[in-house]
Formats: sequence, C-alpha cells, structure tokens
Amino acid sequence: MASQSLTIKFADTTRRCGECQLCCKLLPTKEINKPAGERCQHQKHGVGCKIYPRRPSSCALWSCRWLTNEDTADLRRPDRSRYVLDPIPDHVTLRRNEDGAAMTIEVVQIWCDPHAPDAWRDPALLAYLERRGKDGIAALIRFDNKRGIGVFPPTMASDGRWHEYPQGELMPEHSLADTLEALKHAGEWTPP
Repeated sequence: MASQSLTIKFADTTRRCGECQLCCKLLPTKEINKPAGERCQHQKHGVGCKIYPRRPSSCALWSCRWLTNEDTADLRRPDRSRYVLDPIPDHVTLRRNEDGAAMTIEVVQIWCDPHAPDAWRDPALLAYLERRGKDGIAALIRFDNKRGIGVFPPTMASDGRWHEYPQGELMPEHSLADTLEALKHAGEWTPP
C-alpha cells in the first residue's frame, strides 16, 4: 500500500490562545478517552493543561483554524464565540432522493459548545461558511462525538437558501485515510 502524506499550510499569524481553552472542552481526545463536549480532566482553569509537556500527540499537533488561517480574521476567539473551527477537513456522504446516488463532499467541522447550541449561527461564522460554500465546502456542526447538524450555505443550493440537516446521530469521526480518500473523490460532485 502506498503511503499517503498530508500537508497543512499554516498562516503566519500573531494570534495566540491566550485564556482560551475551549478546544480542551469541545474536541475528543482518544488517547486519554476524553469525549467531545466534556471538559478535559487535565485542564486547570486559568492555568491550562496540567500535562502540557507530555500531552497526547493529537493535542500537540492540533491548532484551531482561528489560530492558523487568515480567512478567519473576522471571527472572534473561540472562547468568546463558543465554537471551534477544526483545521482538518472531513467529509459527508449524501444520497440523492431521486436515484440513491452517493455524493461525497468536503465539510469544515465546527465544534460547538453544547451549552450554547446556537453559537454557530454567529453572523461572522455564517459569512465564513458562505465563502467556503463557493468552493463547494459545506459545514458539519458537532456538539459531541455523535450529534451534529449538516449545514449547506446558499451558494451550494439551487434555491439560494440555507439548508440544515436536522440534528441527529452522526458516524464517529473518520480516519485520516478515510478523509483523504473522500477528498480525492469530492471533486466529482457539483453543488445542486
């Protein structure tokens, strides 16, 4: 099997986490069995991570999109907005009602605080999602490991309106290999 590599380019930004620790609450961390939407047992309020020098690799290698991407300049820091944008793309598979044909599209994952479930309706985030929609990228709003909403901006819909797939059970997060495979095929689908 050929090896796959993923290159993620980070923006040169002066943003810092500061007092924000929302990713420590919202994102899952498999190495320490921390589910999404629950505060990490190693997080110490006002201090940060108690195991920072020996934190899991998934924590050490991860930074939110607010920190790393210039295209999020109009968004507030995650602890103020109550959502975290994941820099790693994911994908969803949709089935057309007419013929059952599968369509795989890229989504930006947004981890939303379950105690502020409407935080993702922030006008600045909606404008960001509208920009992503022009590139054929939808959104997956996650509240925990399994619950979420699929959101498609007007630029991806033939009727020019926002579309939400109702909150429900989602499949667990995809592996990197699954995500890379889906992204290879994502270009085959054109928005409705």
